[in-house]
Amino acid sequence: MKKLISYIYLCLLLIGCQSETNLNEKHESVKHSDLSTEQQPKQTKQNQEEKNKYVERDNEDDVQATHRVDEHNWYIRPLNEKANERVVLLTIDDAPDQYALEMAYMLKEQNAGAIFFVNGHFLETKEQKEILKQIHQMGFVIGNHTYSHARLPDISEEKQREEIIRVNDIVEEITGERPTFFRAPFGANTDFSKQVVAEENMIIMNWSYGYDFLPEYMEKAKLTHIMLETEFLNNGANLLMHDRKWTKEALEDIVIGLREKGYEILAPHYLQVK
Repeated sequence: MKKLISYIYLCLLLIGCQSETNLNEKHESVKHSDLSTEQQPKQTKQNQEEKNKYVERDNEDDVQATHRVDEHNWYIRPLNEKANERVVLLTIDDAPDQYALEMAYMLKEQNAGAIFFVNGHFLETKEQKEILKQIHQMGFVIGNHTYSHARLPDISEEKQREEIIRVNDIVEEITGERPTFFRAPFGANTDFSKQVVAEENMIIMNWSYGYDFLPEYMEKAKLTHIMLETEFLNNGANLLMHDRKWTKEALEDIVIGLREKGYEILAPHYLQVK
């Protein structure tokens, strides 16, 4: 009988030890899980630090140029060996039509700079002018995209001058600054428009690639995919986008995707303008 009791006690002891072992293993597992959770804020902070420095309007005078626009292919090139070559530039045309302000708020939330190329015919009302003023005050660069979006080779030299100068005058009236960058509609410049741009101390800027004006990409998922997976996404890519509903919807995912691929979204204030 004593042997039976001893046997039962031994079994209970072994079972207890095994339970304690399992409990300890479970406890250690929870500790490791908690440790990973504690490390998460550090990772988030690290990701935040990897974002480009957003240039606030009050700090513009302190900014020194680090990159330039390559006039042969419109890619963005570093000015020296210290400057990051793995950058992209975001540009948004036809602003402020309907969605530019929403796009600006999203970009600012993501700490991402951009150039908004404006059309003068979207700056005729008090409300439209106020929208542009807000975009400018948020720190975004305002570019000239002509008054009526006319194809410059199809109009007279007198009209070309008017299309360009009129926008500069309007933008200066609203923001206090004349545009530094010029983008011709359809990327179609003329010898005369180049002369006017030079007289206005502007830099011509076309783009590396863009897709949101093509019918097959007028949808968030398809536009996001092509903007991130195109063969033209390389160091210094100059991305063309527009003030459009589907672009607004895709913009945040595009910004996040570019950064996940290791690209810095260059604040346009770091572009050489002289």
